[in-house]
Amino acid sequence: MGAELNQFTNHVQNKSVVELDALIIGAGVAGLYQLHKLRSAGLNALAVDTAEDVGGTWYWNCYPGAKFDSECYVYQYLFDEKLYKDWSWSERFPGQPEIERWLHYVTDRLGLRPYLRFCTTVTAAEYDEKRGRWIIKTDRGQTYDARFLIGCCGMLSAPLENRFPGQERFRGRIFHTARWPREPIDLNGKRVGVVGVGATGIQVIQTIADKVGQLKVFVRTPQYVVPMKNPKYNPDDVNSYKKRFEELRELLPTTASGFEYVIKHRWADLTPEQRLAVLEETYNDGSLRAWLGGFDEIFTDPQISEEVSEFVREKMRARLKDPKLIEILVPTDYGFGSRRVPLESGYLEVYHRDNVEAICVRNNPIVEVVPEGIRLADGTVHELDIIILATGFDASSGAFIRIDIRGRDGRSLKEEWSRDICSALGLMVHGYPNMFLTGAPLSPSAALCNMTTCLQQQVEWITDCIQYIQAKGHNVIEPTASFQEAWVRHHDDLANSTLFSKTNSWYTGTNVEGKPRRMLSYTGGVGKYRQKCAEVAAGGYEGFAVA
Repeated sequence: MGAELNQFTNHVQNKSVVELDALIIGAGVAGLYQLHKLRSAGLNALAVDTAEDVGGTWYWNCYPGAKFDSECYVYQYLFDEKLYKDWSWSERFPGQPEIERWLHYVTDRLGLRPYLRFCTTVTAAEYDEKRGRWIIKTDRGQTYDARFLIGCCGMLSAPLENRFPGQERFRGRIFHTARWPREPIDLNGKRVGVVGVGATGIQVIQTIADKVGQLKVFVRTPQYVVPMKNPKYNPDDVNSYKKRFEELRELLPTTASGFEYVIKHRWADLTPEQRLAVLEETYNDGSLRAWLGGFDEIFTDPQISEEVSEFVREKMRARLKDPKLIEILVPTDYGFGSRRVPLESGYLEVYHRDNVEAICVRNNPIVEVVPEGIRLADGTVHELDIIILATGFDASSGAFIRIDIRGRDGRSLKEEWSRDICSALGLMVHGYPNMFLTGAPLSPSAALCNMTTCLQQQVEWITDCIQYIQAKGHNVIEPTASFQEAWVRHHDDLANSTLFSKTNSWYTGTNVEGKPRRMLSYTGGVGKYRQKCAEVAAGGYEGFAVA
């Protein structure tokens, strides 16, 4: 790629090369806000996206049943009170079509469309050390020459699509939930198989069960689930949450999770009866409060984790009733909250339907897709018309390493992260000057955060950093190796004290063969992370080399 880079730099004035202050990859929640912030700061910035329109996650994830599991009034931009209040949600946890409309509203309200380029995939980016600029190539043959490269690629935007041998031979249709077609798909009367029962799989299963002819759910790792309470909003409800704008703007960035949940109790301070009352209260809220607003000891103390897990298991058993279903669908080998906790609406009851079958594939795994359907290790073939892969993502790091990113001396981000996934604050990587990341490994936004809360904070930090080096007359900023190493140690010390790091999940990268194991998300809490980022900025970006 070095020869190509020389060719580009020798002809940088050529019209085929677009010069920018900053190129942003992604037009989702982070990318849109980053574009707004940089344009408002006077930078010549563009954002590109593979999709045909804005939305990021909420463009691609248009599968049946896709919806928020963050309350609508916290999954919002909080930098502009009028922007917040001029949009009204229809229910507590809106569905994907409404969310996508909201992101169109934001885009148009902020006047961002002239600076967006769709149907454009960044394939490669190489840092030109002599000029202190990035040369970025796309699949459309366009080349961008930018001082700053900002990856707002999404923490769950690299779907694991080719999971089983023989998928190309299947006579029916196969869809990954994160690449669901935009046109309607007729499921009526079809024999449908869903592979995966994470948060996405659960939303699909509970939505399509009464529409398909036959539904077979292939279950490897069952999930703890919490029933969602999703009331419709009337005008009084909408006015009520809008009145809380200032409260939420002050509160959300300071909590552990970026939600409005504030943990009020310590396990040791309460009697067994009081603990049960807290568990019942948070569970009955019908939100992620049951996970993130009860007792934080569930993340660190195995005994407390087991007690809370058994509380949730009993709730699930009472609904399932059938011992066989309980065995397949109720987790027993990891603790509640150490993996992502899905919200659901009648999901467990779906398995009582005559047209639904739960198939345990933990000890009898899927070995291949055959023309007729799915074959298991014991030779059983399940004949299907449609296969839906709710098989997850190469989380946080995956979207970045699918781009050929080359830093100083031609170093490859893909190669480095294939050995060890490291970053500085989850915002930059040593060896890649002037490259900023959101939703990247070792930050809360990699997993453990209300995403709008954390992504807004990261965008604001990046913008402030760029403005700082401009004001100081500098051209380049990069974290030092020692600062990055210190951040990784701090991150790991926190993560290794939790049950997250001891549990196999996409949080630790174990869902991707060969991926280095490391807790992807910062576990110290959103408020603490924000404070540490602010301290770095206030100290003149100590730990960062500026030239």
